[in-house]
Amino acid sequence: QVQLVESGGGLVQAGGSLRLSCVVSGRTFSTYVMGWFRQAPGKERDFVASITGSGGSRSYANSMKGRFTISRDNAKNTVYLQMNSLKPEDTAVYYCAAGVRGRSWDGPDAYWGQGTQVTVSS
Repeated sequence: QVQLVESGGGLVQAGGSLRLSCVVSGRTFSTYVMGWFRQAPGKERDFVASITGSGGSRSYANSMKGRFTISRDNAKNTVYLQMNSLKPEDTAVYYCAAGVRGRSWDGPDAYWGQGTQVTVSS
């Protein structure tokens, strides 16, 4: 069973930075596409960023480009999300997910963490 545990969330002032981490159990971490998503209260879950198994390809939601950076360390089974220039509208629960390239993040071969709260005060 693959398990994901996020950490690094917290309260930060607008303009500040946070780095989220997600540690993944199991031996096949490098085979997974890793993603970060977020969900604000009363809103649907939104895609934030993703990175391929080798780290060679990254994708970002338009509103995060230039502010957020996704990276991974396959030796540590960890994916990161560096968030800079945070805004109050970035307040949400942030989730990491492990998936298979070309398949749905909501499919049976995708795994999700429990989430970590990020709150940005104005």
